Amino acid sequence: MIDLLSPVGDFECLKAAVQNGANSVYFGADLFSARAFASNFDLENLEKAIIYAKTHGVKTNLTLNTLIKDNEFNDAFELAKKAYEFGIDAIIVQDLGLAKQLIKYFPDLPIHASTQMSIHNLQGVLKMQELGFKRVVLARELSIQEIEYICQNSDIEIECFIHGALCISYSGQCLFSSMIGGRSGNRGKCAQACRLPYELLENDKKIDSGHLLSPRDLCGLDFIPNLINAGVTCLKIEGRMKNPEYVAIVTNIYRKYIDLAESSQKYVVDETDRKTLLQAFNRGMSSTGHLSNEPNKNLIFKDKPNNMGLLLGKVEKYNKTKGYITIKLKEPIEIGDTISLEKEDGTYNVSELMFKGKNIKVTQIGQTITIGRMKGNINLGDKIFKISSKKLNSIAQESIKNEHRKITLNCKITIKNKKTIKLNVTSANDIDIYDGLNINCESDIIPDIAKNKPLEKERVLTQLNKTHDSMYEFKNINIELDDGLFLPKISVLNELRRTALDLVYNFAVNNIKRSCKVTNHDKLKNESPSCKRQLSVLLNILNINFDYSKLENIDNIYIPLNYFFSKKYSNIIYTLSQKFNLYIYMPTILKANYSNLFYNNIEKNIQKYNIKGFVISNISNLKLLEDLGNNFNLIANYTFNIFNKYSVNELKQLGITRFTISPESDKNILENLCRSEIVLYLVN
Repeated sequence: MIDLLSPVGDFECLKAAVQNGANSVYFGADLFSARAFASNFDLENLEKAIIYAKTHGVKTNLTLNTLIKDNEFNDAFELAKKAYEFGIDAIIVQDLGLAKQLIKYFPDLPIHASTQMSIHNLQGVLKMQELGFKRVVLARELSIQEIEYICQNSDIEIECFIHGALCISYSGQCLFSSMIGGRSGNRGKCAQACRLPYELLENDKKIDSGHLLSPRDLCGLDFIPNLINAGVTCLKIEGRMKNPEYVAIVTNIYRKYIDLAESSQKYVVDETDRKTLLQAFNRGMSSTGHLSNEPNKNLIFKDKPNNMGLLLGKVEKYNKTKGYITIKLKEPIEIGDTISLEKEDGTYNVSELMFKGKNIKVTQIGQTITIGRMKGNINLGDKIFKISSKKLNSIAQESIKNEHRKITLNCKITIKNKKTIKLNVTSANDIDIYDGLNINCESDIIPDIAKNKPLEKERVLTQLNKTHDSMYEFKNINIELDDGLFLPKISVLNELRRTALDLVYNFAVNNIKRSCKVTNHDKLKNESPSCKRQLSVLLNILNINFDYSKLENIDNIYIPLNYFFSKKYSNIIYTLSQKFNLYIYMPTILKANYSNLFYNNIEKNIQKYNIKGFVISNISNLKLLEDLGNNFNLIANYTFNIFNKYSVNELKQLGITRFTISPESDKNILENLCRSEIVLYLVN
């Protein structure tokens, strides 16, 4: 069965996910989460969240998925250790140094490679598999065909996003927020600069404007069967910054369609459900993201960067004095719904509806109605959007309040003459924390001989089945009841049931927690540089009209890979190879078709230009270069996001000799890492 993974920003969101059918949830702690502005959980509530989810049969994933500085490393490790003791099922990590320490010291704890690691091809996935990761969260920019190829050629768990917000850049590779606002997405504080309005200029003339870098949200309902058939392990819903109603609605619908896809029934998406997802939250009515095998030419929605809701219609009449708007409805609306208008930034709560001069509470599609008490920048022809539905939110809130997700148990009760009442409870589910459950309870009440109406099995059954407010229910109840007995207090059965279920809960909680013998992680010392300083130059753009033989006083030249595939630049590259140490500068993103081009041409280029090494830009490059032998120098590009000496140490063990510091580094990172062998270069 494929895993449905839902986002959790606080405890109400956790309830929403659990009660609406999530198999797993992911959430952050107060520190080191890629959603630093979500509510997240402190240690006390982290433990409570893990217990709540796991006692309900839902697995838990901690998002420890930001880049870690050396002076934060101890705290990050201790947080992971606490989560391990609390019973977390997996930890999602971006920082390679931290990940490898967790894999080493907690070998029974699955570590997942975050989408922030930009794993986008088979080579990257296979490298993660070799390094001991249990699961890879693939980059969101992959098509079904690419995902299937990866799944069929690897043995590691594969997780894909199925719904929610998309970034304009590969996760982990975007420096936009950091460069213009000092808030790093790699540190969990993205300012979402891509959601701002921009102008597109050509020869100083504006040719377009709007939110030109803001992608539509992803809605992957149509791709669920394809992803299941491809071999994906887990489908992930984005949205740790969203409210509980969103989590409830989206989880519930994806639960429905995953179950449908895994059944023998025909897979057809009900358009009502699709519209419900759009009502919960959508940017630009959503899209298929990158999942389709065809290019998505409808990815960007430049009109609005946030939730647009559903189009209700256009303003047909507006009485400015009374605040009356007349509109012909494309969607139903009712008192308590929230709407917005095209030229207004805020929202309105619908408090007055009229049809043919009479007040009404609900409406129908096609009706021409009047919405009252509306003031602001409103004009004829303005679009009106239904941002939220009171009815939909009420259904979502009701799902959170009650226990809809039941853990099934077996029950045997024995009521015998002249003996105390005994109750035995065992597991009737396949959840591991309930394995071996065998609870025995006994009441000191001894049944009397009935004078009138004796106790019947149906009455016993009714009392034992009063588990509506509990997470537990009895799937099978075996009643051994002697004839002709009477209970002085029928409430004894209720007390016995409650006592037994409390013991079941305690049994499960005790099985969740782990003992931990780990006292500390590796302590790494700073190393002194072992080689002289060198000057390296990246020639990002080659100019065929420039005489490169005039370059002097340079040790290493980096040439982007694509130039080696064009005869047009062969003379330039040859000239450079005769004077300097020549390195091939690998692209950050290398899809399968480009990998084939690389394999078909690389060996002859290495020999022709006496290549000394490679600047690798993604961990997948290591796997790509394996067949070329180990006679090359390898330099880690800034795209590796190296923030600490633990990551440096891990990459050294993989054969990398030099490291380019991240542009997001601060003074402390520079001082700490520059004691190791690091490459710094500027690109103009």
